[in-house]
Amino acid sequence: MQKIDRSLHLRSRTFLRADNCDVADLAAICEVATDVTDYPLAATAEKGVLIYGCPTLAPRLSDPDFADALMAEWADALANGPGVIVLSGAEPDLAMIDRASAIFRELIARQNAAGTGGGDHFAKPGANDRLWNSLEKHCLADPVNFARYYANPFLALVSQAWLGPYYQMTAQLNVVNPGGASQSPHRDYHLGFQSADAVARYPSHVHRFSPMLTLQGAIAHVDATIEAGPTLLLPHSQKYEPGYLATSRPDFRSYFDAHAVQLPLKKGDMLFFSPALFHAAGTNHTTDVKRMVNLFQVSSAYGRAMESIDRTAMCKALYPAFLAAKDLTADQIANTIAASAEGYSFPTNLDRDPPIGGLAPKSQAALMHEALAARWTPETLNATLDAQAAKRLP
Repeated sequence: MQKIDRSLHLRSRTFLRADNCDVADLAAICEVATDVTDYPLAATAEKGVLIYGCPTLAPRLSDPDFADALMAEWADALANGPGVIVLSGAEPDLAMIDRASAIFRELIARQNAAGTGGGDHFAKPGANDRLWNSLEKHCLADPVNFARYYANPFLALVSQAWLGPYYQMTAQLNVVNPGGASQSPHRDYHLGFQSADAVARYPSHVHRFSPMLTLQGAIAHVDATIEAGPTLLLPHSQKYEPGYLATSRPDFRSYFDAHAVQLPLKKGDMLFFSPALFHAAGTNHTTDVKRMVNLFQVSSAYGRAMESIDRTAMCKALYPAFLAAKDLTADQIANTIAASAEGYSFPTNLDRDPPIGGLAPKSQAALMHEALAARWTPETLNATLDAQAAKRLP
């Protein structure tokens, strides 16, 4: 009998069930105040969300010790603190953002004219304008603007803080039009994009590590007042272990509706949160504001990104822009390469692409850096990229 009881105990501990979720347990976690003194580099905490003033932080990012301290603080905030941070004024070049917005509007117009695209994971079709894989489409439409956009040091630093080096960037544009209704509360990729039945088949340790594989974020392309419906957030909810099973339950949705918070965002502000945080895009109550945000989904090198991206095409498009750039530092170019090129060497075909001089073959990102250092011609780089891609084929 003891063996059977032990086995049942292990099963209940290892395989979580929606029926065992108790909203009181979530409340006990979420109804704890965020203590800003635990995060000395934060400017303040509003409604439980940590706010970082980027214009003050930016001059100190060149100090490696300061950058490490900031990354450590963000990693702790996302895992053990409120699970969400706002980087106020993260991108000061508003003209560059406006140019990106114009590119996105043109791409959406073409998409709508062709009758393609659309859809949303957690909202009714037609509520929003979606541009899937805005990363690659942006890069190919205007490599110069893309290079400026993804050169942002805060985007690179927070991605590394949560995921370590060699992360993979993807992005999806979301425009919530006037009258667009809110999303249902949810968690995000990976487990958050599966049915409750499927989620229940994963052992509890997968529920714990799934959020560590991805960072969710966004940059505001317009000023978003509360009336315009910025993202609804439930601080600290990422710490509720069975939350992937609970988000579809009516009692948990009611709790979210009663306790979720919203913060206004200015153009250029960035928002980042754990994929396990309960959240939802808000209802746009305005009559004239199209709330445009570009959603970043940054993936660990050890996980799988949401979208298949032609990073070779992106590298070919970007390289001439890098050669001609007069206003990008080496660090900014490195940030853009990290957001576009493949930084991880595997999987590959080791018969054709053996590790020479190290434990892994040269990555696409390393090849880009090598080409820039030697000032290769675009034709040389393109041929080398094609040869490298061919080696990686099965």
